[in-house]
Amino acid sequence: MRRSWLVLFGFVAAVELVGVALDSTVLQWLAKPLLAPVLLAYLWQRRRRFDGVAVGLVAATAGDVALLLSGDAAFLAGMGFFLVTQVAFSTGFLRHGRPSAMAWAGYLLAWAAANALLWGMLGPLRLPVLGYSLALCLMAAAASGVSARVGAGGALFLVSDLLIGVGAAGVELPGRGLLVMITYCAALLLITTGWVAASRPGTEPGPPPAGILRAWPGRAGAS
Repeated sequence: MRRSWLVLFGFVAAVELVGVALDSTVLQWLAKPLLAPVLLAYLWQRRRRFDGVAVGLVAATAGDVALLLSGDAAFLAGMGFFLVTQVAFSTGFLRHGRPSAMAWAGYLLAWAAANALLWGMLGPLRLPVLGYSLALCLMAAAASGVSARVGAGGALFLVSDLLIGVGAAGVELPGRGLLVMITYCAALLLITTGWVAASRPGTEPGPPPAGILRAWPGRAGAS
């Protein structure tokens, strides 16, 4: 049954991508709101714990529904829900591991460069995008500290939302909508399955060997 959730996610994602490719509102409304919940069901069966990634998937569901609607208000609502997703993901990731200084620096540089390029085209969305994109880049950096798979998912999430930001700035790229959903679906899948793999018993960081404790007695009782 556990693998069945991933098969179901593949089917739902395929329906969503067909809906985007055909510009079918019906197919998108049928599939997009189910993407995160199917992965949430898979996560729950494997973890039996409502953690940061689970909270993030719930918020992503609300964000997906909001972005199916049109208008600036719906866009801002979707951004708000996905802000919760990024904060929840980051909280979970940072409890598991710490990314390198290079990851922090690289993603912060990407955040500054992207906002500098799009700043003059975003109009009233400038400040909301500035804040949201910062949370997004911090999440992607935090994801790199969990595992390579989760890190790849965080990077793809960033690419997906960058493509949305480019559209919000009025820049149209061929196949942009399809690329947004391909990278988004892949991001959710990699983050969820990578999180499950990284959180299996025996993968959590353990205490230092006894020899190390003897060599550093001042650390033995510190917490």
